Amino acid sequence: MSSQIIADFSECEGFVNRLATAGPDFKKELKLFLIGLGEEFLRVVQDEIIAREVVDTRLLLNSFSKGGAENVWKLDEGGLTVEVGTNVEYAEFVNDGHWTNSKGQSGRWIPGSWNGSHFEYQPGAKTGMYLRQQWVEGAHYWDIGLKVMEQMIPGLVDKKVEAWLQSYFAGFI
Repeated sequence: MSSQIIADFSECEGFVNRLATAGPDFKKELKLFLIGLGEEFLRVVQDEIIAREVVDTRLLLNSFSKGGAENVWKLDEGGLTVEVGTNVEYAEFVNDGHWTNSKGQSGRWIPGSWNGSHFEYQPGAKTGMYLRQQWVEGAHYWDIGLKVMEQMIPGLVDKKVEAWLQSYFAGFI
């Protein structure tokens, strides 16, 4: 999941620098806005996980957070950085897809038992299942979340800039 959102703020740099002179409150508001973008991205990713029914436990869904060491999405502007992502190892496999067995392995025995349509792994069990090699298609929830955010960011930035103009420069425009 090495995808990233690229937001081009190059034309805004001079504007942001001028707004920074509006006082310390502006930098705080900019940081809150970036955090809000990160949180919105997480919400979109979680919605995609739910919509694709990719997990039957809440571990993956609840693992997405901002600011963790293992996060995979970063937005950096003017010294303000927001990182969001997950530290669950299998998140990338669920997103991108994966083979059920190691390369060159045609299948493997998994000890356990079936409880209805649910398989329960039980180390050392005499019963189980044989897992044949096959490709499991990814859910692409991360990639879809990136596309959704790329569509949303311009409108969110426009609205926020307009609010900042009204708040900080109402007497000048």
